[in-house]
Amino acid sequence: MDIDELMRRLFELYPEGYTDGFSDPFFVLISTVMSHRTRDDVTYPAARKLFERFSTPEEMVRADVNEIETLIADVGFYRVKAGRIKEISRILLEKHDGRVPDDMDTLLEFPGVGRKTANCVLAHAFLKDALAVDTHVHRISNRLGLIETKVPEETETELKKIFPRRYWRHVNLLLVKLGQNICRPISPKCGICTLNNMCPKILL
Repeated sequence: MDIDELMRRLFELYPEGYTDGFSDPFFVLISTVMSHRTRDDVTYPAARKLFERFSTPEEMVRADVNEIETLIADVGFYRVKAGRIKEISRILLEKHDGRVPDDMDTLLEFPGVGRKTANCVLAHAFLKDALAVDTHVHRISNRLGLIETKVPEETETELKKIFPRRYWRHVNLLLVKLGQNICRPISPKCGICTLNNMCPKILL
């Protein structure tokens, strides 16, 4: 498959879709932790509500965990996540002068942070060449026949072999938008998909 053509079509379909508009590393970190097993249309309103009340690690540490729970109650596992938000904020203050680190290994030391979350922070907050793999990216890249993988970690490794480095930080947001609107898990809208004459599922 022509990767440059694939990306050209996705950029054309979502001209603003390769940036989520969020650049504050702390917001990106916390909102991505909140997004685990929660839809984006639920996560981001809850994150905005939280940050309207507490917007810095210092404020989060001083906040009552019950109030954090109330503010993010719409997201899945909100009680667990509220505790993690407090703990992440504490670690940021005690070990990193309140600043979100910009390297993978250090980010992975935070509770609730896996490779997907760390890559989101690196790509969206620090504009680094990182490729975040969530369920949409994993599903669509396999559905398109780009790779044949079983787990997201393997998908990240294989996609980095296929996509030029300049595309890495855009892959997640573009494929997430495609997965939410067109290439859905069930009943994908193949007839209107911009990639339909490239997709082996349709061409078979």
